[in-house]
Amino acid sequence: MKGIVEIQIGQFFLIYLLLLVVLLIMKRCQISQSKLLIVASIRMTVQLTLAGLVLTYLFENPHPAATLSYVALMTAFSIVRVLGKHKDLNARFRLVIGLSIALPGLAVMAFFIGIVVGESLLNPQYVIPVAGMILGNTMTGTALGIKSFRESLAGQRARMMALLNLGVRPQQILLPFVRKALETALLPTLNSMLGLGIVALPGMMTGQILSGTLPTTAILYQIAIMIAICTVVCLSTFSSLYFGYHTLYNKRNQFLL
Repeated sequence: MKGIVEIQIGQFFLIYLLLLVVLLIMKRCQISQSKLLIVASIRMTVQLTLAGLVLTYLFENPHPAATLSYVALMTAFSIVRVLGKHKDLNARFRLVIGLSIALPGLAVMAFFIGIVVGESLLNPQYVIPVAGMILGNTMTGTALGIKSFRESLAGQRARMMALLNLGVRPQQILLPFVRKALETALLPTLNSMLGLGIVALPGMMTGQILSGTLPTTAILYQIAIMIAICTVVCLSTFSSLYFGYHTLYNKRNQFLL
């Protein structure tokens, strides 16, 4: 198979012309997010460029401490991004969310690389890309689950208080919200799994094929990473919600909302 075609800088900048289409549609539809689009595009470009330079250095000069530091930074950023949207949560719930993102994410990553692939857990070529995919999806799924859970609570607060006054235990009141939020968090991943291979060729598989990897090998990697992502999203969201909702009431069965 032919290796990947390198994109020249001049050719690369042509892709930004497509953003003009988005800007024109936004203006036509009076959507006031043009500034956000420009800022997001610039920020994405700068962040990915810096990441590319750092990864190039790490791949050329692999060192266990550097690899672990990069993964730790990604994990911390994922946690901060999720918690940043829920600053009013109590400290114990925030701690639960942080641990629920870090522990399942790192455990599944270690299983994927060390057991399924059979590579060293300190090899940056495998650890960093896989950690990025797993932690990125974990961050998105957990954030969606927490958001759905809290919005449901806010919309049903009067009903919850009425049930509590009737003698219903807080666990019985909150568990249905936990189940619904978990379902909401899992649906995007499950729907993407349904369409893979027919509607879309996902990023990991596409990248490997473009680099010259046999499609059959790329398929095995993609199936494995999708199952890993589905598992870690489920574990992280479930842990965040299940252990977190216990912090929303006290020993006297009073809500702490």
